[in-house]
Amino acid sequence: MLSLRLQRTISETLYAFIVLIIIVATGLSCAALISQAVRTSPLRSWKNNINALMIGASYIVVFIASILFCVNRRVIVRLKLQRISKTYQTIERKDLPERVHKYIIQEYIRACLIAYESLPKNVYHEGWGSPGTEYSGIHFRRVLLDTVTRIDELAHIVIRRHPKLKPHARMLHHFRFLTPLLPQDEYGITPLHYYDSAIQVARHSRKELTEDEFRVGMEAAYQIEKSLNECRMEMEMVESESVTRLNPTRPP
Repeated sequence: MLSLRLQRTISETLYAFIVLIIIVATGLSCAALISQAVRTSPLRSWKNNINALMIGASYIVVFIASILFCVNRRVIVRLKLQRISKTYQTIERKDLPERVHKYIIQEYIRACLIAYESLPKNVYHEGWGSPGTEYSGIHFRRVLLDTVTRIDELAHIVIRRHPKLKPHARMLHHFRFLTPLLPQDEYGITPLHYYDSAIQVARHSRKELTEDEFRVGMEAAYQIEKSLNECRMEMEMVESESVTRLNPTRPP
């Protein structure tokens, strides 16, 4: 396909060529008619030749009228373009005819329906949440592994001498000091055990996490964070009470 600049150049060249042909043809026709008027006159002269005068005057009037029409048209177009605001303006309903407004609404609704029908439905990508569910757009492996850093930060707040996190440390070993702080289920298993299993799968499994594995890991992470936050709040309350006891307010 031709570029826009080349198309514009060809269009302008053709327009100028057509205008030039019209001017030449008009001039030749005027000269031919005046020459014929001179030849057919009794005196065969320009003097007192009313026909030649009328032909010349007619072409001059047509030329002036054409110029005025072109100038008038150009001025009108320029004025209309100047009335168009260069800033964004919301078109209200009163600015449009009723038929145009209904047509715009219908096309807008149709476009919305097409966009909605084009959305993926019942699509499953391994390791990602399905569209339309609570896990839509979530990468299970990445989100679950991100919880390790948050839990480690909370663990250092609750236990100041908690060991530093190593890249490939087992969660069951790294957070072993948190075990007494965590609740146990009917089988005596803490959320840390479920969390360790989910993290091991996320780290080392070739397959992506399933939604059930992700849910188990996130619920365990939530329970661990909840327990640590409760411990942190209790520590803050105890510290504030200790400060109050050590610095009692003196009576006035």
